[in-house]
Order: sequence, then C-alpha cells, then structure tokens
Amino acid sequence: MAEIQLHNTLSGKLEPFVPQKPGEVRMYTCGPTVYDYAHIGNYRTFVFQDILRRFLKLRGFELQHVMNLTDVDDRIIANAAAAGKNIRDYTDRFVQAFFDDCKTLSIEAPEHWIRATDH
Repeated sequence: MAEIQLHNTLSGKLEPFVPQKPGEVRMYTCGPTVYDYAHIGNYRTFVFQDILRRFLKLRGFELQHVMNLTDVDDRIIANAAAAGKNIRDYTDRFVQAFFDDCKTLSIEAPEHWIRATDH
C-alpha cells in the first residue's frame, strides 16, 4: 500500500506521514468555540477531521483523538453575564447542540472531548 503523504504547512512541502509510535496516531484537533450555535461553515473543519480519522483507521492505525471544546472566551463571558448565567450553564446548550449536529452529520466522536475550562 502506498505511503501516506501530507502537506506540511511549516515547510510548504509534501512529506511522508510517520507517526511517533508505529501503528498508533495521536491526534489533537480544535473543536468549536461554544458561544453560539455552530453554522455550516464551522462544520467543514469537523467533517475534514472526521474524514482524516476514518482514513487513518482504515489504514490500520490505532487512533487516540482529542478534540477541545473552547468554552471560555470574551464572547462567552459577555453572553453568559448578559444572560445571568455562569459559563458552564451558558455553554452546555451549545455543546449539546454541537454533539447533536455531529450525530446528524455522522461525524465520529473523538476518543476524548476536553473543555478548556477543565484544563
């Protein structure tokens, strides 16, 4: 089977993909900033991430994928204060809406979700 090559944005070159540990891929991707409902433009990123993880699994890699949920930023703080809610209560509905949308789009969940406020 042909090797996997990816475009390295730092070098600007097409380079062979070589995981740090043979047979295992650890992947971190940015998730949504949950200050409001995501829109179709946001989902382009998440669909690409899903295609990449499915491709890697198809090629036989064991995957450990972590996606963050950015649940604190200036917009969230301002919107939560205006709504009279704490940050967690304000963002929970948008996090759940994101999960529901991902399910509708058949986007596979990563192995780990992390909230910025938990780390």
